[in-house]
Amino acid sequence: MTSRKSFDDPAFPFRASDGGRYGEDVFRPEQPGEGERIDLGALAYDDLTLTRLRALGAGPGWRCLDIGAGTGTVSRRLLREAEVAGVLAVDRDVRFLAERPVPGLDVLQADITAPDFAPGRFDLVHARFVLMHLPEPERMVSALAGLVAPGGVLVLSDAVDLTSNRTKTEGDTPYAAAMRAMWQGLRASIGTDVSWVPSYPQLLRAAGLRAVGAEMYAPPLLRGSPISRFWADTWERSRASMVTTGLIDSAGIDAAVRYLDSDACAALSAGMLTAWGRKPGATSDGER
Repeated sequence: MTSRKSFDDPAFPFRASDGGRYGEDVFRPEQPGEGERIDLGALAYDDLTLTRLRALGAGPGWRCLDIGAGTGTVSRRLLREAEVAGVLAVDRDVRFLAERPVPGLDVLQADITAPDFAPGRFDLVHARFVLMHLPEPERMVSALAGLVAPGGVLVLSDAVDLTSNRTKTEGDTPYAAAMRAMWQGLRASIGTDVSWVPSYPQLLRAAGLRAVGAEMYAPPLLRGSPISRFWADTWERSRASMVTTGLIDSAGIDAAVRYLDSDACAALSAGMLTAWGRKPGATSDGER
């Protein structure tokens, strides 16, 4: 996979070999329980996402593009709660979307990194936890900005690593150790890179968008909560790549899972940074 040279991090040297991809080498959709894992993450973040999208104007008459739609929770809530005109939900594997059809939801199986990906122009283009798994962030942000209709908005959300000290310390928790190993293992195996995520506002401006804004949310890790269960499942599915880093062994991962389900757990989940920008111009409904 192409390295992200513009956001190179010498403290994080491992890169994915050519061919490693989300959904193929790790987090395969055909793996039992993968849809449930995605839905656990949705339970933690969907309310915040919908509140932001509606605050940016998503509502009746809007045509929306949901990139990497997963199980379609955001797409369906846009239709049900924001009453948008329609949502095109795109993913490289659409089995979860096809299982739950609703009026107004169109499904497209596609690779958004392909040069010929051009599904049209939309009032809202939304991608959550997608670009961090892809190479060439500048190109991808620019390409998605090109799909926004005049007056429309591009909204991007991705993870921010809150365990950025990658050297084990005396005060390390099992959770922090597992997260550092996970991020490094995912970068080495499938190219996941969250180091450039704080640069979203600059990338949106460079793509020609205006009224750029950003916010970050870090849910607490509470015993039995959806986000705690999400990370435990995520570590299990990425266990091999985590152990390969040498930062943790299987016993350490097991200890981290137990820590999440204990009263001793006192930590925040990885943050979700959401950034947005508006395409200059007017739509058929007037200036937004």
